[in-house]
Amino acid sequence: MAEVSTPPVQTQSLVDAYAEPEDNLELEVCDPKTQEIGGKKFTDYEIKLTTNMPIFKKQNSSVRRRYSDFVWLKSELERDSRIAVPELPEKGLSRQMPWVSAEKGIFGAEFIEQRRQGLQDFITRVAGHPLAQNQKSLHMFLQEEEIDRTYTPGPIRGRK
Repeated sequence: MAEVSTPPVQTQSLVDAYAEPEDNLELEVCDPKTQEIGGKKFTDYEIKLTTNMPIFKKQNSSVRRRYSDFVWLKSELERDSRIAVPELPEKGLSRQMPWVSAEKGIFGAEFIEQRRQGLQDFITRVAGHPLAQNQKSLHMFLQEEEIDRTYTPGPIRGRK
C-alpha cells in the first residue's frame, strides 16, 4: 500500500490573524435624503466605500445615488458582464397611489429604510463579485460624483 503524506501544518501568528485582509472592500448605503428638484421628489442615499484593493482608483469615496442609478447599474452589469446580477428591492409602485397616506408611501420612513437595506444588500453582493469589480460601470457608480451614461462599457483592465 502506498504511503499518504500530509502537508506540514502552518501556524498563523496573532499579527497575521488580526491583520487587515489582503482584499478589503467595505460598502455602506446610508443617510437617505428626500429632495425636491423641479417639482419632482426623490430620495437619494450616500454610498461610502473603503477599500485597499488596487483595482479601485480611490481607497475612500462617498457618492450620492438615487434608486434609478441602481437600476442603471443593474442593467449595465447584466449587459456587459458574465455575472448573475441580484434583484433590486421593490420600486414601490403600490405605495405611490393617491389613496396611500404619506407615512405609508415611498417617502415614508419605513419604506425608505426597507429600500436602504435592500440597496445595501444589492451593492454589497454586486461589488463583492470579482467579475463585477472589473467593470467600468461599477467603478463609476461607486466612485464618480456624476455617472457618465455615455461612457464606453467594458473592463477596467485588459481582462474580460
